[in-house]
Amino acid sequence: MKTFPMFLKMAGRRVVIAGGGEQAAQKCRLILKTEAKITILAPALEDELRSLVDEGRISWSIDRITPAIFGDTALVFVATGCPGIDAALHDLAKTAGAVTNVVDQPELCDALTPSIVDRDPVVVAIGTEGTAPVLARQIKTQLEQNLEPRLGDLAALAGRLRDRAAMRLGPKARRDLWRWVFGGEPRADHARGAERAAARRIKDAIETGDFTAAAPASVALVGAGPGSRDLITLRAVQRLQEADVVFYDRLVDPDVLELARRDAERVCVGKEPGCHNWPQDRINGVLVAAAKQGKRVVRLKCGDPGVFSRGAEEIAALKLAGLSYEIVPGVTAASAAAATAGTFLTERGKTDTVVLTTGTTRDNTTPDWIDHLARGTRVAVYMGINAAPQLEQDLRHADLLDETEVLIVSQAGHPGESITTCAACDLAQTIAESQIPNPAIIFLTRCKYGEPVMHQIAV
Repeated sequence: MKTFPMFLKMAGRRVVIAGGGEQAAQKCRLILKTEAKITILAPALEDELRSLVDEGRISWSIDRITPAIFGDTALVFVATGCPGIDAALHDLAKTAGAVTNVVDQPELCDALTPSIVDRDPVVVAIGTEGTAPVLARQIKTQLEQNLEPRLGDLAALAGRLRDRAAMRLGPKARRDLWRWVFGGEPRADHARGAERAAARRIKDAIETGDFTAAAPASVALVGAGPGSRDLITLRAVQRLQEADVVFYDRLVDPDVLELARRDAERVCVGKEPGCHNWPQDRINGVLVAAAKQGKRVVRLKCGDPGVFSRGAEEIAALKLAGLSYEIVPGVTAASAAAATAGTFLTERGKTDTVVLTTGTTRDNTTPDWIDHLARGTRVAVYMGINAAPQLEQDLRHADLLDETEVLIVSQAGHPGESITTCAACDLAQTIAESQIPNPAIIFLTRCKYGEPVMHQIAV
């Protein structure tokens, strides 16, 4: 980010707007939503600004403009409509050390005005660092449609009740309460106009500790998808935003972690090849320990947590400890790799069976997958790069080299992704010569009768 988004406290602080025309009036309308003290600098005012002066809502100065008038300000807007005068006023404001916005001159701006969705006290600001204001307005329109008009009133009610909730409920119960308020019946009541009913329901829940929110699982095993964060599910994003601590795999994209709560603890428990700092038993132990401390835990796994991710071992440890859990599925690597290559896991008339297997098992052997490679079957081998010589040998012994298509997709969903096809008899050599890295999926497809086998290499 070239700019840092932050909300400034404005109550009682000075904002100076240099200009007396429509541009200045636009900035004045915006700042009037706050409790700032507004001073307009201009030799003359358009009708709207003059009315605001007459009503005593803003101040007007026609004094000689010097750097001193810009001192002790929260913000300065320069909006005369004349580029030359704006530049000169900008220099005076900067001499006074003021944070300045010059309308339509982003190169002179310390602060950029965002598009705002106002549900006071809920405020959403959308910025594009001055590059695409039209896009910011489009996003604003979408958010305006998604956020009910009186959502701010519900937030304000929650704010008034926070101290009471803190006195009556423990930290975990409070988190669950507000999760229920904003995601359950109170918000639905409030949105349809039953504001008194919503308030009564929340107050009763605080007093009794009895509310109907489903008790969240102690641990959520969440699929991060194959790479890009736009391939993660909405439920996965929700769990990340609720988490107190996130234990994540080495290959999880850093952009996915940005979806978690800012104050959530993040612990990398990824296992490097040949490195055993985080053996599975230790991972199981930290999940159990964190959940027993009352923390909301997310175990973030690449792809889908139920496909070659040792999720079952972690679930077994949670069950043994008497802890609840939830499994949030993700896009598995085979699906992403096929999509990256512009193909499908199944194709009518060509492949009607899919087999997911791995290049190496727990005892460091290659799974017995060859018997499953019937006609019309596609076998997806996860983490199969190092097992490529054995895969090729198995195909040769089964006399299937000439009947099997090979597609290798490496780092699907990541910037370095690559797609390679080759003859089955050249599988190991192609991987070695092209230095194809893990993580990778090797697709082995045995076509039905009459289907040609493609041997073209495309990297």
